[in-house]
This record gives sequence, structure tokens and C-alpha cells, in this order.
Amino acid sequence: MTPPKKKATAKKAVTEKAAADKAASRKKTGRKATNEKAAGPKVTAEKAADTETAGPKVTAEKAADTETAGTKATAEKAADTETAGTKATAEKAAGTETAGTKVTAEEAAEVVAAKKPRKAKSPQAPPVDAPGDAPVDPALGAAERERLLHGTHHDPHSVLGAHPVPGGIVFRALRPYARSVTVLSGDLRAELHDDGDGFFSGLLPLTEAPVHRLLVTYESTTVETEDAYRFLPTLGDLDLHLIGEGRHEQLWTVLGARPTIHEGVSGTAFSVWAPNARGVRLAGTFNFWDGTGYPMRSLGSSGIWELFVPGIGEGELYKFDITRPDGSHTLRADPMARRTEVPPATSSIVHASHYEWEDGEWLARRAEIPVHEAPFSVYEVHLASWRPGLTYRQLADQLPAYVRDLGFTHVELMPVAEHPFGGSWGYQVTGFYAPTARLGTPDDFKYLVDALHRAGIGVLMDWVPAHFPRDEWALAEFDGRPLYEHEDPLRAAHPDWGTLEFDFGRREVRNFLVANATYWCEEFHIDGLRVDAVASMLYLDYSREPGQWTPNEHGGRENLDAVAFLQEMNATVYRRSPGVVTIAEESTAWDGVTRATHHAGPSGFGGLGFGLKWNMGWMHDSLDYMSHEPVHRRYHHHEMTFSMVYAYSENYVLPISHDEVVHGKRSLVSKMPGDWWQQRAALRAYLAFMWAHPGKQLLFMGQEFAQGAEWSEAHGPDWWLLDPAYGAEADHRGVRDLVRDLNTVYRAAPALWQRDTDPAGFQWVVGDAAEDNVFAFLRYDAEGSPLLSVSNLSPVVRHDYRLGAPDDVPAWHEVLNTDAAGYGGSGVAHPDPVKPEPQGHHGRPASVRLTLPPLATVWLRPA
Repeated sequence: MTPPKKKATAKKAVTEKAAADKAASRKKTGRKATNEKAAGPKVTAEKAADTETAGPKVTAEKAADTETAGTKATAEKAADTETAGTKATAEKAAGTETAGTKVTAEEAAEVVAAKKPRKAKSPQAPPVDAPGDAPVDPALGAAERERLLHGTHHDPHSVLGAHPVPGGIVFRALRPYARSVTVLSGDLRAELHDDGDGFFSGLLPLTEAPVHRLLVTYESTTVETEDAYRFLPTLGDLDLHLIGEGRHEQLWTVLGARPTIHEGVSGTAFSVWAPNARGVRLAGTFNFWDGTGYPMRSLGSSGIWELFVPGIGEGELYKFDITRPDGSHTLRADPMARRTEVPPATSSIVHASHYEWEDGEWLARRAEIPVHEAPFSVYEVHLASWRPGLTYRQLADQLPAYVRDLGFTHVELMPVAEHPFGGSWGYQVTGFYAPTARLGTPDDFKYLVDALHRAGIGVLMDWVPAHFPRDEWALAEFDGRPLYEHEDPLRAAHPDWGTLEFDFGRREVRNFLVANATYWCEEFHIDGLRVDAVASMLYLDYSREPGQWTPNEHGGRENLDAVAFLQEMNATVYRRSPGVVTIAEESTAWDGVTRATHHAGPSGFGGLGFGLKWNMGWMHDSLDYMSHEPVHRRYHHHEMTFSMVYAYSENYVLPISHDEVVHGKRSLVSKMPGDWWQQRAALRAYLAFMWAHPGKQLLFMGQEFAQGAEWSEAHGPDWWLLDPAYGAEADHRGVRDLVRDLNTVYRAAPALWQRDTDPAGFQWVVGDAAEDNVFAFLRYDAEGSPLLSVSNLSPVVRHDYRLGAPDDVPAWHEVLNTDAAGYGGSGVAHPDPVKPEPQGHHGRPASVRLTLPPLATVWLRPA
């Protein structure tokens, strides 16, 4: 509320005296905190004359000759800061001046001396003429100043801004490097007293705190801005309650940096969880990385610190200046930042999305068919090296078309969350809520996802909730003590990767991760999360020797906190995002990875709730078999058949991922023995065996065209192998053509995917032909229609090879043969339908005689 305007104007003498006082006051750098020498703010004469609760007359303080050092700023930095302010120009500031003449509080009192004071009625301020009441000194005491200057004040809003006190309303501001600060409210203009060290204060004879702004004058500019310390918190009680319970499923909407309009004013709401901090300040480009003037307030036991900064918008860089329990300071990136600088720079960036999605049709039909009953073949991609140098938007012009041409149903993106070291491939995350800035902005990444959806391709993303790196500007000991990591050093240190493990038992940490999973699905329309390193989360003794781990409360090795976290994450994601799938990279025989969380298994645990699980056992066994010379494969035959013993214990993905083609493991084609022709033939046969095997398929980029070298994130796939000018281009193109045809036939044959998790969808024809290196089995769709897959993994042609067959199929037609000449094979094929003979074989009433190509897989369907 602002006092009504008075018609009277100040006398000329009063005006001249006010101007002289103003000039003298600029030399003051400190003042004694006594009521007798409290200097009042300067107000317009009109305002002072109309104020009916005029305070007692005070005298001006004698100017001090000593100079203050400011707040850790060099003269050059201070000079730079004076030109910054809050993005306002001096011309704008000059234009905001209102009519009226500034006078001191003493002169204002003289003007209104004849008016009879009356008791204030405002409930916000004590009556100024009550017996025993006296106006207070508006300047802060030494203790409060010290806490603010050293960043240890938990409630700066209680002392900065405007507050009712005996004698009126006290205004205080902390503006390092400022020459003067003036309070503006309607026609009110009151210049505050310079208390030194960047503090300004004044007592106005008002009955209630008005909505006000600040006019801040620096050496070379003047800036008009809102007072950040006049606003209520941007987080409500419900938000704080949910955060305290660890149940805020949209945590990103209340923490971090959020451009918003708060109480009618545009700005950015900053908030961060730092319960062990003695204080938190905001530093960024808007204050030249000096957080002294931007202390945040603690929102009680929630551990949240909050500050709404008017006038700050998108694109500003920021970090949190945290005062640790020992009094030292640490400058930290925002754990909830939605955008970051390009590494190796580490600042967070204020961001708001403006992207308009065009994938409504995709999302509407995404949940129509359960993933485990649908075709699901995945192309795994490391975005930064698929086509090195391309941005998200440039990738959107090439990747969807390439993947669609090859017929894959999904892409799986290796972690795109921000990470400081590119050599980690994204698996050591520091910015869990920010797509890496290496390739563009968050909206650019949305554009890529949208383009893939519009091309009919689902998007999976690797997600890394198991651990995080120790970078001193990120999550490690974030507020001076273990916070995101476990407080027990043995539990916190990951033994394999030099990183820190999350404390899954802490509600707020679990909330941070669960909300992060939903964030990617809801904000970026991700269709699935492949969860990395699940095994390292589930076991307390993972990669630890005896004595390096402590059993759980039941004496077991299971990490019960991690189990509860994974169950909550899966349940939350599936409830909030229909059609999304979660996939576990879990390398052990943990019971119930893809079982529902409410269904307990033999171990007593409920299922973890994943939709799919990587079949690491199949991958290791089958690759081991293929790496042997054919003459020795008879001794390893079980490695290709053992997977069917447990194939229906979980819902599986068969992964040939990046992990299998790096670190000296050789590329997929290079794992195959023999000469170049045999290597390619074995690779083609293996891929077709994989596509026919129960489970979903995943293939890493470069393997689709038989890249001979290991993958390197520095240069990506060897695309030059597909250059027509290269002599062996046809060899590599033939493998890629096979992958395209595998996906085409696969998607058109429900027998290969409809009953992946149903034992009735699979039958061995012959699984024990170890001497022949032959594997044959039938796959059935929901209607009982079969597909016959036969693999001959020896380098010899097997003529008239008899296989048992159903007697209700009149003829079989070859729909895929990896030995076709177009793929680079020898061309041994079955151009005509193959008719069953009434001679029983392999326990079946009929049989077929086939010529099996060397190192090849053949698929046949009813003609």
C-alpha cells in the first residue's frame, strides 16, 4: 500500500539541503548501529507531508573516512559489475524516475510536525506511538551482516526486503558494488542509507510494507529491478510434503531453475536440496559469479533452499555456492539442471522448453500391443559417433531414414544425459536431467525423438541410476557431506569404475532417481529405459571381497534398498507412461527381474517389475560357440542350446551390444574363425539364428555391415566400407542387405515375436546334432502357424538332410537364406517348395529333406 499523494511541495531550501546531503552520503561506508544516530531514508516531500505516522526526528550520521573493501571483488570486477545489474539499461532506469524531490527523514519530520500523529491501524506493524515504543535502527547488526557476507544465513528474507518494525517499515538491501539504492513504490522514492559492505537500509514511516522496486546505482549505470526478497516461496506446502516423503513424481517442476511468473513478476525460481549446508547462495553470469548478494532461504526441515530472482531468464549460466558444515565453500552445478554448458565447461543453464511435439499419433497407439508380444528389434546407437560432428537436428535428417530402411523397430541411444568425459560413452553422468549439450539443446534432442517417432521408430535410452562420478563440481559430497552417495564409504565407493553408488535407502535420493525416470519418458517422450548395471545395484558384495561389505538385516547379500528402488521406479514409470518399457541389463540369475512387483517368487522377493531383461547368458554362450573353429564346435554344442532351458524364466532381449565390440573383444565379424568368406558367412548365419531365437533382438551400430574393427567413440563406424569405390564394398553391403531382410521377414512373421514369452511358441526339431553343427526348431504364432529355422554352422554343404516336420503343412517355402548370392553367399538355396514326406523323423509324423548351405541359416514357412 502506498500513501496518498499530497498537494503541497517542498520548499527550495529543503530541496537544496537534500541534494547536499545526498552528495555527502555517497562518501559514507559504514555507520554506528545506534538509534540516536540512525539515518533515515530519503523520501519525497509530498509523501513525507502526508504520512500521518511520522517518526521522531533523527540526525544525520557523520561521514566515515574509512573505505570498505566490498565483498571479495577487485576494482576491475566491480567496475564490470556496475554495467551489468539485471540486464536493464541506464536509459530505462532514467525513464523510471518519478516527479518529486528527495529529502531526508529529518526534513520530512519538520514538514509534518504540525500534524497530529495518530496510532497506526495496520496489523503488520506495531503502533508507533505506543508507550515505550521507539523507532528501531534499520541497519543490520554485526552478527546478521557477518552471516550474510559469509553465506551462512538460513533466512535472508527475514532481514532483507521490507519488514514492519516499531516506527514503520524497514527496508534493507544487499547490493555489493552499488553506490546507492532507492526504494520505489508508486510515487514513493526513498534513498536508503549506505551501511557499508554492500548493505543499504532505511526506515520509512509507513503502516504496511508496500509492493516496491529498487533503483540501484553503480559507478556507470543505474538499474531498476524488483526486490528478490519481497516474494513468497515458489514451493508450496504440498510440494515440500511430497519431497519429504520422497514421493514427488514430477520433482523437476519444483526444483532446479524454472523460468516462471511469480506474483505477477517474470523471473526464475531457483531451488536446490542441500540439507547439510550452512547456507546456499546463487552465483551466475547475472552477478559475475559472486553470490554475495543472492543468498537463498532454507525451507525448514525439507533441506530445500529457494530464491526467486526477478528479471532472470533463459540462457543465464548459474551454479550454487554452498557453505559446507565446516564453513568452506563449494561451487556446484545444479543436480536438476535441464540444460548445461558444453563439456568441459560445467555450468548449468536456465532453460524452458518451447518445443511443440508432432508425435501424437505415435503416442496414442504406443500402448496398443504389449512390448513382449510385438516385434521388437533394436539398433543401438552412440549418437556422438554415429556420424561424428552431427548435431541432434542433423541426426534427425539422417538417422530415422537409415533405421527405417533397415527395418528396425526401435533405436537404443547410449546415455544422452550430460557427462563430463566423452570416453565414458555417457555411463558416468553428472547432469541426470539434461541431454548432453555436445549435440545441441534439449529442444533439439526433442526434435530428434519426434523425427524418429514420425518415422515409426521407437526410442529407448540407456539410463544410469547405479552410480555417478566424483567430480567436485557435481554430486559427490554435494553439500559437504555424503548426500547422494551412501554415508558408509564401503557402500559408497563403486569397486569397478572409481565412481560413487547412490544411497537408494534415502527417500530424497530415491525420489531424485524415480522422478528422473519419469522425466525422460514424459518430457522427452522416450519409449523405454534400458537400465544400466542393475547387477551392481542388487548385490552388496558385487565385486567386493569378504570383509569389504556388510550383510543386510537378514544376513543376506541382497541390497534391499536397491530392490525397493527398482520396484518403485518400474511401478511409477508403467503407471504414469502407458506403452513405455523398462529393460534391465542384469547379468546374474536374480529371480523375478521381469516379474510383477506384487508377485513374490521363491526367494521371497516381489518381482523387480522390468518389462524385459538382457539375456547376457545367451550372448556369452553363443559368442563363445561361434568363436570356435567348426571342427571343435561339436564340443560346445550345448552353448547354443542351453539358453532354451531358461528362455521363459524372464522376458528376454538378445543383445549384441557395444560392450561386445570394444576393449580387445574384437568386432562381431572378427570373432568368427576362418578366412574372410567364412567369417562373413558365419556372421550371417549367426544373425539369422539370433533373429529366430525366442527373445527380442539388439544389434550395435557398425555390426549391421560387418565392420572389421572395434568400435571407437572417437571416429564411430567405418562407413567407408560401404563406399562403392572400395573393393570389398559388396561384402559389407551384402551383410547389411541381410539385416534389412531379416527385419522385413521378422516383422511379417508373428511366429518370430508373438509368443516370445510363451513356451508353446517354441519346439526343438533337432537340438542334439552336435556332430553336424546343426540346429533346427519351430516357432509358432498365436494362431499356431509355424516357421522352421535351420542352421548349419559347419562349412560343408549337407545334402538331403532329413528333419522331422509337422504333418499338417502341405509344403514349405524358403523365405530367407543367409547363403544367398546377393548376401555374398554360395547360392545354395531351395527355389521350389519343399514337400513333407510321410516318413517320421525326430519324433514327428513327417519329415522334410533339405540341402543345408554351408555356414548358413534357412527360414521356411508354410507355402
